[in-house]
Amino acid sequence: MHSTVVCSKKMSTKTIDQFDPFADRLCRDIRNNLSKAMMTSLRHLDLTPAEDVADQYLTPELHHIYRQYINDRMASYRRALQTISKNHIEETLRRALVLWDEELFFEVHEILEHAWLKSSGKAKLMLQAMIRAAGMYVQLDHGNTKGAASMAAKAVVVLEANRSMIQDIFDIDLLLAGLKDVSPKPSKLTEGYRDLQSKYAIVE
Repeated sequence: MHSTVVCSKKMSTKTIDQFDPFADRLCRDIRNNLSKAMMTSLRHLDLTPAEDVADQYLTPELHHIYRQYINDRMASYRRALQTISKNHIEETLRRALVLWDEELFFEVHEILEHAWLKSSGKAKLMLQAMIRAAGMYVQLDHGNTKGAASMAAKAVVVLEANRSMIQDIFDIDLLLAGLKDVSPKPSKLTEGYRDLQSKYAIVE
């Protein structure tokens, strides 16, 4: 269950102004490898795989912007895993909602993409819409408003057409409002929907 990544000490000394996976290779590697390790952590309900990856990057010479991202991510991973474990959440979408409420939008994309690849019909469309919704915030985080708006618009069409599939799982109106406004402030989707392990599900 241990994870191994290849880290470049030469790259870790690079000076950057912000954490931007679209512009910096090490940022992208850190984001991708942490997210991949978190998927393993979720499968085993054990943070160790993500911690192992984080530790491999957290060398003394690592620039503070990379370090801050890793520390923030690990804190969010820890809270998400505790919530999922405490509430015995097994269904993929509900796990994704916990990640959403921690603003782990790249990880939401990652966990739902695995389910999307195995799904079909309306469930597949809904998962794609949720992936695009998360993608809006990934794009907004890095200043790509045009790309964010495009993703949001595509997600809204599917979510509105199939809202009955998910309206008992989370607050679809909150999500739609944020997508239509391309709001940089994401809503907490599970507030008021504390039965995260209810009978409603679109994917297992």
